[in-house]
Amino acid sequence: MSENQIEMQEQVSQLLHFLKNEEMPEFRAKFLDFHVYEQGQFYQSLSKEERQKMYCYLSPKEIADMFDVIEEDNEEVSEYIAEMNPQYVADMLGEMYTDNAVDILSQLSKSRQTKYLRLMKEEEAREVKELLHYEEDTAGSIMATEYVSIVANQTVRSAMHLLKREAKVAETIYYVYVVDASNRLVGVISLRDLIINEDDTMIADIMNERVISVQVDEDQEDIAKTVRDYDFLALPVTDDQDYLLGIVTVDDIIDVIDDEAASDYSGLAGVNIEVVDENPWKAASKRLPWLITLLFLGMSTATLISHYEALVSKASILAVFISLITGTAGNAGTQSLAVAVRRIATNENNNTSFFHLVFSEVLTGIVTGAITGVTIMLIVGFWQHNFMLGFVIGMAMLCAITVANLAGSLIPMLMDRLGFDPAVASGPFITTLSDLTSVLIYFSIASIFMHYFIHH
Repeated sequence: MSENQIEMQEQVSQLLHFLKNEEMPEFRAKFLDFHVYEQGQFYQSLSKEERQKMYCYLSPKEIADMFDVIEEDNEEVSEYIAEMNPQYVADMLGEMYTDNAVDILSQLSKSRQTKYLRLMKEEEAREVKELLHYEEDTAGSIMATEYVSIVANQTVRSAMHLLKREAKVAETIYYVYVVDASNRLVGVISLRDLIINEDDTMIADIMNERVISVQVDEDQEDIAKTVRDYDFLALPVTDDQDYLLGIVTVDDIIDVIDDEAASDYSGLAGVNIEVVDENPWKAASKRLPWLITLLFLGMSTATLISHYEALVSKASILAVFISLITGTAGNAGTQSLAVAVRRIATNENNNTSFFHLVFSEVLTGIVTGAITGVTIMLIVGFWQHNFMLGFVIGMAMLCAITVANLAGSLIPMLMDRLGFDPAVASGPFITTLSDLTSVLIYFSIASIFMHYFIHH
């Protein structure tokens, strides 16, 4: 354990001592000296009774600063809110950045939302209500309304004066947005530009008129790509008339990237990986639908094998290689699926035709299948002293891998074209589908060449 960790543990122990002994001044001094992230970690480690003391010791503003960094998708947030005095909650939400307050309220029932909004100050409640109406996972649902805007026909001096006045409540001051009299976005200027230019310089002369902005109904994943591509710390959000509505900051984008990555991985795995501490019954209830669906698809494979029972009875050696072919084809399909989902996520398909991508995957499948097929043909040939059997296994491997490769890329691409999440074409589904096709291919080829490798 590092020195910093040991020191942190000692400080946490001191905090707990102050809290349990109701030494409020000492607790406040020590707690408020912590970074807000550390405050949040300490708060979440407490019991309900200990948290109740904290509400008495700290103001809604001080708790709000901490809740601004507590993960908004933390399942226990609604429980924390429920244990607080309603007016305390309303005051706390009013002190939070609007987008974070909306994230918390969106986890609550409509009746609880209404109760807290009614207790909030009118102006604060109005801003929160506006954001609550935006569709989930869009710019409107994650944007903040605490930004700094100025007009073009003012000087750097007056802009800096306004910036100093608004800086305390603004979510970021690194970008200052220039609007016209109707609040339409016309330009942007950085804090650096304001600092390095003379006080009497007009904003219109130094502002950047080419502003990269996002529409209020734009998907959050597309916004994350824009932030990544342009290396912005914040993006302005406008409506279709270019009215400035808010900003999306990089900390929100990091959350979006994290959520999207977890969502994609959950889709590939066929299970929700974001909740890891559920009780076994609840976890099982979420996993069973996929497993039962795949069970029925797997039964199709079992039925297909039973259809070739007569063939297997004549050449029992064929049964030895069933799992080898289905497993390898499933692995190839999963690899292809992962590449396809990644390609779609990074928009690498944009400049490439659909048929070119399909042809590329088929070619990749043929190359990998041919090399794998030749390898297994030689192994089986020397092992069983039967190169015709090796040829059948190798040819089945080539065809199975090619088909699995094609399915692994084609299915997510088709789903993307149809407007569905390509990650839903999960790994278990592709693997089970590959089992079905590879068994069909294997026994079809074996039945054609059977009389060549069976010694009478």
